[in-house]
Amino acid sequence: MRNIKLLLQYEGTRYQGWQRQMAFDNTIQGKLEALLGRMCGEAIEVIGSGRTDAGVHARGQVANFHTSSSMPLEEMLTYMNTYLPRDIAVTDISEAAPRFHSRLNACGKCYRYYVINSRIPNVFWHRYAIEVPEELDMEAMKRAAGYLLGEHDFKAFTSAKKGKKSTVRRIDRIEIVKKEDLISFTFVGNGFLYHMIRILMGTLLEVGKGERSVESMEEVIVSMNREKAGALVPAKGLTLMEVFY
Repeated sequence: MRNIKLLLQYEGTRYQGWQRQMAFDNTIQGKLEALLGRMCGEAIEVIGSGRTDAGVHARGQVANFHTSSSMPLEEMLTYMNTYLPRDIAVTDISEAAPRFHSRLNACGKCYRYYVINSRIPNVFWHRYAIEVPEELDMEAMKRAAGYLLGEHDFKAFTSAKKGKKSTVRRIDRIEIVKKEDLISFTFVGNGFLYHMIRILMGTLLEVGKGERSVESMEEVIVSMNREKAGALVPAKGLTLMEVFY
């Protein structure tokens, strides 16, 4: 049985996220499994490095699947990119070790969130960034982001229901860069909770607008109370850039 590793890109606007759902197949995983089943002539389960939400994009999603098919890798790559929808692409394919698991073996991820900071709509970015017309204090947001670095209990920054799973995560790097009207927020860490980055972004933007203080970021972390953090920003501004192994 072969273990095939895929590197994927997708524009998530019209999909209900990564994870296959019983009620409908308008998901990235669902589209891939249907296509691979036809290609390999057998039922295929695709394992992703993580579940991106509805509307979230990816430039570097990693997945793997097992198959008994003997089809060469280059033929697989051509087949997939011929028959996949135009907003999903496989950018690389390789033979993985038998025990490779795209989710369990991942040791970190890089996400990027885009903001158009202008009163004028940007027609070329409207699917990939949110628009914030208010002037944003870049230095204040950078100082607030500093409180997030390192290992913390990020319970205040998740929409997940109460459970037994740990909400402790480590953020290694946050970069905030402005080029003309486009601001990119890059988050690198060992893992992220459900809606975590989108809530972190909502909180950082409140700092940028002067609606909360820089120091309040530490108070939110310590509180472990979702109500103390900022709003959940739209999914369309978020892109999974890379998965680390």
